[in-house]
Amino acid sequence: MARIGNAKQLAEYRKQVKASKPESRKAIAVCAGTGCKAFGSFELFEAFREALARHELDRQWDLRATGCHGFCERGPLVLFFPDGMLYQRVKSSDVDEIVQTTLKQGKVVDRLLYTDPQSGDAYIKERDIPFYKHQRRLVLEQNGQIDPCSIDDYIALGGYSALAKALAMGPHRVLDEVERAHLRGRGGAGFPAGRKWKTCRGTESDKRYIICNADEGDPGAFMDRSVLEGNPHSVLEGMIIGAFAIGADEGWVYVRQEYPLAIERLELALEAARAKGLLGEDILGSGFAFDVHINRGGGAFVCGEESALIASLEGRRGVPRRRPPYPAVAGLHGKPTNINNVETWANVPLIVGKGADWFRSIGTEGSKGTKIFSLVGKVNNTGLVEVPMGMPLRQIVEDIGGGIPGGKRFKAVQTGGPSGGCLPADKLDVAVDFDSLTAEGSMMGSGGMIVMDEDTCMVDVARYFVGFLKFESCGNCTSCRDGLERMHELLTDITEGRGTDETIALLEDLAATVKATSLCALGTTAVNPVQSTLKYFRDEYEAHVRDKRCPARVCKALISYTIDNDACTGCTLCAKRCPQDAISGQKKGPHTIDQDKCIKCGICRDVCTYDAVRVE
Repeated sequence: MARIGNAKQLAEYRKQVKASKPESRKAIAVCAGTGCKAFGSFELFEAFREALARHELDRQWDLRATGCHGFCERGPLVLFFPDGMLYQRVKSSDVDEIVQTTLKQGKVVDRLLYTDPQSGDAYIKERDIPFYKHQRRLVLEQNGQIDPCSIDDYIALGGYSALAKALAMGPHRVLDEVERAHLRGRGGAGFPAGRKWKTCRGTESDKRYIICNADEGDPGAFMDRSVLEGNPHSVLEGMIIGAFAIGADEGWVYVRQEYPLAIERLELALEAARAKGLLGEDILGSGFAFDVHINRGGGAFVCGEESALIASLEGRRGVPRRRPPYPAVAGLHGKPTNINNVETWANVPLIVGKGADWFRSIGTEGSKGTKIFSLVGKVNNTGLVEVPMGMPLRQIVEDIGGGIPGGKRFKAVQTGGPSGGCLPADKLDVAVDFDSLTAEGSMMGSGGMIVMDEDTCMVDVARYFVGFLKFESCGNCTSCRDGLERMHELLTDITEGRGTDETIALLEDLAATVKATSLCALGTTAVNPVQSTLKYFRDEYEAHVRDKRCPARVCKALISYTIDNDACTGCTLCAKRCPQDAISGQKKGPHTIDQDKCIKCGICRDVCTYDAVRVE
């Protein structure tokens, strides 16, 4: 692989690559992100490769294994260029039909098209599907277009041109441009990246470091993983630009060990960038030297906090420390260190390449650009979505997410991961940006978004997330370590029928104390699920403690299963399936449930075809 010596050679090389990969050339892009991989997309890719060769179509069609396309609910996905036709839930057994019908005859295989579960409309083009139509994909734009293992694919679409531009601009102009763009960190707190960069650059030191925080630990969140898997060079280019701006010559990507595919593709990207002269000594003939290492994290949630991450990177236990000094002043090995997360770094080439004014034209006054969310839970269309800052929650849940499955009623959405707040239906018109979500008792966080329907118990939701966070607490400060443990005990008391009004009062006081006295953001935000559910769903707490009733019929200690004799036909299916032998009755006669034996597993209700089992 020939080394590129300067910006002119990079531009010439891009022309050569583009000439060999014309935009008009037909291509098949098979989603090969982790989600689609789990459903057999690697086998699907091989089936396409063999079929194209067998039918002598491999010279007419390019075949690419790409990163995540976002529409994870419908994977594996196959996208056809240049017309943008999308097939969903494709299997290896479908390939021969696709070759015969679509590639040879130009016809559509209707059963592989996405059909909207509510309207029944089928869509041929990806861009017309509501899930994609309402998004604005900037960071994720290239995920479905390029082979993440090919640096040429990235360069052909303009990759590393922002780096060349930054090297010509000089460090201080790059700093000014990032600050003027008002890029806020996408990892949680939303701190202005430009201000952090300037602090790091302005701190006197003989060495500075750059770190990419890829320790994505929120349940249900996979934004950073998908960016690294689908377009690792965008992150790498952002880090090189950042290193040039602050004067760093060494960088680290701290990535979770549980992300093997992301690590594999990042390693390939590093090797290719070094070989091309885009990483290492004398980058593009500028005299600037910078290299990147990978550190695999052990899966500790608290290491997403920057000072705990640094401790882990230094080989110590991942425990947060008091700040100031902040890492930008005294970070890795005591040197000025700039830490941003994956999505933040991936925005940097866009800002430098297209300019701060372009970036500022997207979003709200206080939150510029787009944000990636993992949209999961009780919603028809789950997956990764990228939307402009300021889009209402309603548009994300109803238009992009396609609403709630089974005609159920929307109940709440939690934003910001396990430390985020739960917002009710009357907050669906709240704008999704840093400041608006915080004002309502939730937060942006790294971008988790969990939708809940009418069958969700909000007390149980709070109990679940506090349970997760107490387990992930590093135990360094008493308020977080013991406070979360006690909060979980109180919530468990409420869900198991032992709670009283005093329990709720104590829970509120304890949440306020933990929030005010914890050392790091894990503890100060861990109370958000409790405080937000107490604020918006207090009636559910009161029903649990006063009426000993779970309105959502979720908490086992507060519900009972009975059989409606008028509806029961005596088919005996429930009795046969009951694991406790708690159901008795004669065939074709009414059945009853022995409450002393019943463990409230719900199997009887699931198997009853006559809707005779009631939950009270």
